[in-house]
Amino acid sequence: MFIFSAPLRRLIYVLIFEAGAIALSTALLTRLSAGPAAQSLVVSVLVTVIALIWNFVFNTGFEAVEHRFRLRRTLWLRVLHAVCFETGLVLVTVPLFMGFYGVSFTEAVAMEAVLLVCFLIYTFLFTWGFDRVFPRPPLPARG
Repeated sequence: MFIFSAPLRRLIYVLIFEAGAIALSTALLTRLSAGPAAQSLVVSVLVTVIALIWNFVFNTGFEAVEHRFRLRRTLWLRVLHAVCFETGLVLVTVPLFMGFYGVSFTEAVAMEAVLLVCFLIYTFLFTWGFDRVFPRPPLPARG
């Protein structure tokens, strides 16, 4: 068990998560496309970079809207957040898959659907395991 400051813990989380994400998506895309692993590695790295940029841009905008309209983070707001984030990512990845793999729109959507389901599972398992190995630092005492 390792305890780090919150910023360092977040950095470690992102680095390990994204390395695993690249490995997982490379394996899945290689299998789904029946193409070479090197091609899927390039696509996986591109999608990861796009996702990181989109994450920053989307969350910055979303938090600005939350602040502007004084929204509370309810369950429904979190559902809306997740659906909008993933929709934006799909709008970029589906054409990317079509271009790199030369597949139809339907095939690219199917590839994206498989990745989404696998990443839901991966994210849950990774976060659960990460929290066990790298617990959150204790909260400061209330005064």
